[in-house]
Amino acid sequence: MSKKIVVITGSPRKNGNSFAMTDRFIQAAQAKGHSVTRFDAAMMKIGGCHACETCFQTGKACSFDDDFNIIAPAILEADAIVFTMPVYWYSIPAQIKGVIDRIYSLVVGGKDISGKECALIACCEEDDLSVLDGIRIPIERTAALNKWKMIGEVLVPGVLKPGDIDHTDGCQQAAALAEKI
Repeated sequence: MSKKIVVITGSPRKNGNSFAMTDRFIQAAQAKGHSVTRFDAAMMKIGGCHACETCFQTGKACSFDDDFNIIAPAILEADAIVFTMPVYWYSIPAQIKGVIDRIYSLVVGGKDISGKECALIACCEEDDLSVLDGIRIPIERTAALNKWKMIGEVLVPGVLKPGDIDHTDGCQQAAALAEKI
């Protein structure tokens, strides 16, 4: 059964390691017949949540009209959401954190976003896999809060320079993740 997948990236490096894994995931998902919509958050204008709780009062997800309002309808329609990113200072990059925080508007706006599938593709410079906890744990908690089913995670340590991912099985893991959707 074909599903609608939204992929949200958090890296500003188009030739970086998380982008390479993202590309492989998307190719594999499309080969399975899924439709994929990709949003590169680092190339968009997305601010943080203002906690004004005026969500959907203007007819859009957020009253502060930026590029999140382009992403919100796709999230609402999606069967699965895949977050992809590198670790920045042991946490989620700011470029994607705004998107994650603004999902709050869908909840405040009374939109039913439960029942979706969720996955994570992430990498980091250090060899210690626990460095990825700063991304893994918040995404898992976000999924649990929104009643999304975590279907898989691709977590690859030890990559920094563009192309380092080619010396790992990260891209193969990302392609295999598409099999779980």
